[in-house]
Amino acid sequence: MTFVIQPHVRLHEWVAEEHGFFQQEGLDYEFETEGFAGATVGTVSSASDVPIQIRSGALEDMEAGRKSDVSCACHWAVNASATGGHGKMYGKAYSVCPSGIFVASDSELEQPEDLAGVEVGVGYHSGSHYSAIQALEPFLSREQIKLSYIGRPFDRARLLLDGRSPAVNVWGAPYYLLEQLGFRKLLDTTFIMGFFISPHAAADDVERYFRALLRAQQEIDLEPQHYMHYWKREMPEDLAGLVDVRRFGPGERIVPQPYTREMFERTHRWMREWNLLEGSEDSTERYEEIVLG
Repeated sequence: MTFVIQPHVRLHEWVAEEHGFFQQEGLDYEFETEGFAGATVGTVSSASDVPIQIRSGALEDMEAGRKSDVSCACHWAVNASATGGHGKMYGKAYSVCPSGIFVASDSELEQPEDLAGVEVGVGYHSGSHYSAIQALEPFLSREQIKLSYIGRPFDRARLLLDGRSPAVNVWGAPYYLLEQLGFRKLLDTTFIMGFFISPHAAADDVERYFRALLRAQQEIDLEPQHYMHYWKREMPEDLAGLVDVRRFGPGERIVPQPYTREMFERTHRWMREWNLLEGSEDSTERYEEIVLG
């Protein structure tokens, strides 16, 4: 069976393909670029077309059933989806993703406390949603944290570029785009990404994929300048034309460390405290069934 990989607005899959790491591991694979995690899928062509208040995100997409054998999302959403029995969470690695809440360079918002009552653009039940709350916790009360659910990262970037949103939380290519265009990062929201494994994925193929991915990470660590051009593959053409991707950073970094029971339980508990697990059973005692170790 062909192993289906859903790319995730990062460099690793393209670097692994360039060097033939998947083939060297004996993986028969193909990319599924039209899925939710794809960079440009669902992204509009102008700020005026950006849909506001979208109550569906990475969590709902996984629960609906992804067509890929492996995909990614923030660890909060993967945690919840795996707990609900929609797939497995890979337990031998995770990634750390640079992320931040950006405002215009001339914005009157100067400190995180200034975001009290200000709608921060995020993606519903996705990394930008959860990481915004986590990062704002030390500065604001629950009542002061206000979010606006604006869909995909590039949609949020478009709204900030157009002056139609006071602040947005973005990661990956949109993060570097806004940074290069002079927008100001008001608060760092860097967070953990988890890997979501289909119930139908072959265990041997999963391990082949991760061995190749970690080899790609090493290549990126050693000579990142050779791979920045792949960011163009992860961006809509009009936005890519605004920036020089050679100036971007390497983005998400794969960490070959276990996603432990403690990490799983603490994440689950935090989501419960913020009422972010609507309708999801509390199954932290089933860690071994939920997390693929």
